[in-house]
Amino acid sequence: MVFLGPVAFTPYEGRDLVAAILRGAGRARQEFRYEREIRNPGGSDYALVFKAWVDDRAVHGCEFLHLNGDGLIDKLVAMVPPLSAARAVAEAMRAQFETVQHELGWAA
Repeated sequence: MVFLGPVAFTPYEGRDLVAAILRGAGRARQEFRYEREIRNPGGSDYALVFKAWVDDRAVHGCEFLHLNGDGLIDKLVAMVPPLSAARAVAEAMRAQFETVQHELGWAA
């Protein structure tokens, strides 16, 4: 599993790491909801348009999913425009980073 997020240059790899990051993202956003799903005719690529709140800012974005031959997500790309919204997400995620480290057993 590979995750490319809206604020980090380097992709995150590995199921446990990506799951922990997504749990942190879930805690950082409020009132998260998908508004639209778009998929290719073959069914292996999806775009999920979402809206959420990060603190007092409405954030709109899109997650692109790719499914492998077993129907499991093997790549997730999240985009959050504009830059000010991506910065708000980054700030909220920074607050979650310590929890993510603990979930992965990286906490000192």
